[in-house]
Amino acid sequence: MVALISDDLEKTKDIQGVKIGPLLAVLLSGAFVAILSETILNVAINAIMTNFEINSSVAQWLVTGYMLVIGIVVPISAYFMRRFSTRQLFITAMSLFTLGTLIAGFSPTFSILLIGRLTQAVGTAIMLPVLTNTILAVIPIQRRGAAMGMVGLVIMFAPAIGPTLSGLIIESLSWRWLFYLTFPIAAVSLLIGMKVLVNVTETSKPKLDILSFILSTLGFGGIVYGFSAAGKGDANFTDPFVLTSLLVGLTSLILFFWRQLKLENPLLNVRVLRYPMFSLGLLLVMLTMMTMFAMMLILPIYMQGAILLSAVATGLVMLPGGLINGAISPVMGRLFDKWGPRPLLIPGTIILAITVFMYRFAVPGVSTVFLVILQAILMIAVAMIMMPAQTNGLNQIPEKLHPHGTAIYNTLMQISGAIGAALFISVMENGQQNYLTDLGVTNPSVQESLDALTYGSQQSFSTGFYLAIAAIIIALFIRKSKQGKQSD
Repeated sequence: MVALISDDLEKTKDIQGVKIGPLLAVLLSGAFVAILSETILNVAINAIMTNFEINSSVAQWLVTGYMLVIGIVVPISAYFMRRFSTRQLFITAMSLFTLGTLIAGFSPTFSILLIGRLTQAVGTAIMLPVLTNTILAVIPIQRRGAAMGMVGLVIMFAPAIGPTLSGLIIESLSWRWLFYLTFPIAAVSLLIGMKVLVNVTETSKPKLDILSFILSTLGFGGIVYGFSAAGKGDANFTDPFVLTSLLVGLTSLILFFWRQLKLENPLLNVRVLRYPMFSLGLLLVMLTMMTMFAMMLILPIYMQGAILLSAVATGLVMLPGGLINGAISPVMGRLFDKWGPRPLLIPGTIILAITVFMYRFAVPGVSTVFLVILQAILMIAVAMIMMPAQTNGLNQIPEKLHPHGTAIYNTLMQISGAIGAALFISVMENGQQNYLTDLGVTNPSVQESLDALTYGSQQSFSTGFYLAIAAIIIALFIRKSKQGKQSD
């Protein structure tokens, strides 16, 4: 990972004479292995179900629980970043992740496996904001694009290779090797971090508002869980438990925001939303995340169920797009530093809309090459949008609000991913049902089921197209940011 840090960043030093290259290399390496764990277990769910003799609704907690913990912990990361140093947070995050990996690898029961998985998630939730906030603290505003581009590489490359790597390992080894092989990487990253990491942010002793913490947990946790549950299995938005989770989450979130505006030292300073470029960038990132996460969920279902590709072929179709996205993210960062956000955001959102619309032509019998090209273009568009929108938004807010801005971005990115997945799944399933209802069929044939899935998937692609159009409109209003004043 050290080799991936650009020469100019390696030579850059902060006011204490600390080299930025080794600092970012350690943080990026830790973030890489943490983010990799988010998707590496997806392919192993069936093997774990067989091993522990559990059903899919129980096994899915390995995925849903991971997202839920991140949704709960990330919002309070602003408090952690003000209370503890960079070094303390990194060591804590990587220690928890490494411990969780060890527990999961040797777990004798599913309950122990879940405990290990959730421990990993706590470490990941701490790591992600620390990485972004450190970049904002040590990289001058005119060079942040290049550094954030490296973050984009990690965030997209890790989940892109996760399912493919997982499939190859499980094909010849036990699912436990997913943890056995992750453990030494995490342990080495932790040991190197303990040796080379230094503190780059100022710390204080803010008071933890317990009521805000409770409301944050119920609010963000309820929404993430509600939408995650609505996008899995037989559950949908009419399920009483899903509705209750969403209602509790939304009510708690409203009370949480109201309380933050009343507190002199809020747990999460939502006043950052009054900075227009921050808010517009946040909306653009959320729309892009909704579209990207949902497409990455719908496409495998569609390609395997309607186009009749194998699981291996589906993974290979989607792999190049993720790799290309990771490879060009640093390039987009440099272009952002040179040109600003608009020359990337406006073309990027237009390409996103066109590409999602083109998926309507991906009917059964379509060329696999066509699917690979579409997926690659989709992920190029995402690279053109995500980093410039986020970096430009964070650039506008004052330095003292960076922990809060980082926490809000990371939290709402997780929430938007869960919302997008649930929304697109719901649209697809409703489209399938409406198609069969219009045919007057109660026991569809194989061909009728295939046609219904095709129709439902096309409805999902149309929904993605509408979201992309909204993204284009937002991109038109974004301008290059200037650093906010410290007194704000």
